[in-house]
Amino acid sequence: MNILVTGGAGFVGSACTRWLVKHGHNPVAYDNMKEGHKSAVPDGRLVVGDIQSTDALAALMTRLRTDAVMHFAAATYVGESVTNPDYHYGNNVGGTLSLLRAMQKAGVKRMLFSSTCATYGMNPKVPMNEESAQDPFSPYARTKLAVEWMIRDFAHAYGLGFTLLRYFNAAGADEDARHGEDHRPETHIIPLVLDIPMGRRKEFTLFGTDYPTPDGTCIRDYIHTADLAQAHQLAIEATTDKTAEVYNIGTGNGQSNLQIIKACEEVTGVKVPIKTAERRPGDPPALVADPTKLKARLGWKPKYGNIVDTVRTAWNWHRANPSGYPD
Repeated sequence: MNILVTGGAGFVGSACTRWLVKHGHNPVAYDNMKEGHKSAVPDGRLVVGDIQSTDALAALMTRLRTDAVMHFAAATYVGESVTNPDYHYGNNVGGTLSLLRAMQKAGVKRMLFSSTCATYGMNPKVPMNEESAQDPFSPYARTKLAVEWMIRDFAHAYGLGFTLLRYFNAAGADEDARHGEDHRPETHIIPLVLDIPMGRRKEFTLFGTDYPTPDGTCIRDYIHTADLAQAHQLAIEATTDKTAEVYNIGTGNGQSNLQIIKACEEVTGVKVPIKTAERRPGDPPALVADPTKLKARLGWKPKYGNIVDTVRTAWNWHRANPSGYPD
């Protein structure tokens, strides 16, 4: 299948691009390189461009004879979405509108959208299935939910098959330690904690120790990028021009912030100094997926069920690439 992967040079988009190549598909990554890395994309599969360039996107899809689009391109920093909602709405909502228009021009009728569990907001239901109420708390999450509805409306009006994937916390790195997480700035807990044994940080700031959870810290569902990529492959293969589906992607096992720190200590053998701070506004106590539907409908079988194994792949990446990607 010829697949255009928008945001295909980012952490998750590039992992899915590499996975698709290994599993017999023909993906091309399309990325403006604001957050992406050229080295994360297989040679010859990167096209640099702006998602808001509708005509250029349409021409590219026509030239590539694109069968389907995987849409990852988005601004993702929650804090920045609060201080600069203009950028997030323009990029996430406006960019998707441009992409949908380009798909119409090129006659592409299948789409997979990378959504997020953040659309569930402060929902206390654990674990969450696809029918859980959506009440997004941040501008970032609201842009994702707005895009979900925009895709549904385009599908109804113009004939488009789509699958919405709401995934939880992407983590880990490729087994060969050649590709992994390299955000600048970094905001995810596992690489931030691993900065300490790498000698780049003296202590880890733990936001909130008074949540209604067993150890008082936030609980999240961490899914390895290989398992995430497998789910995207299965979903795009099952998407036809009539599909209208939603799947949560997560392990179904939540890990608290303290459990993540302990897993990093176990893998690295280094004790992590902790500084506690007040809760960050908008952090729900727990976000854990119910992946029953994904497993039953698409036969998804995640490989990484143990958080220590996921952390170990991340640690191997950071040790092998202490400065991240060269570009």
